[in-house]
Amino acid sequence: MPKFLIQATYTPEGAKGLLKEGASGRRAVVDQVVSGLGGEVEAMYFAFGADDLVMIVDFPDTVSMAAVSLTVKASGAVRSRATPLLTLDEIDEATRRQVAFRAPGA
Repeated sequence: MPKFLIQATYTPEGAKGLLKEGASGRRAVVDQVVSGLGGEVEAMYFAFGADDLVMIVDFPDTVSMAAVSLTVKASGAVRSRATPLLTLDEIDEATRRQVAFRAPGA
């Protein structure tokens, strides 16, 4: 399954919701959303600084990740970004593929 690193920051309204529901309340919602699309939460951590929340999630496909991302962003409570994570084997496979490329000006 494709794996993603999620980094998120609560908006002021989202932070108020977190204060009301607590971390375990938000974790339950995240688990429900992710598992509802056939995924799994591998890790979920709250943080402070540039990001309020960091997660690693597995989804059956990239469309499922996009659906969650769009829905969460549309709520206005969270600003997030998803980074696809690749295994060592996937990178090894990528290094074996031939790519025809000419650098600009070369």
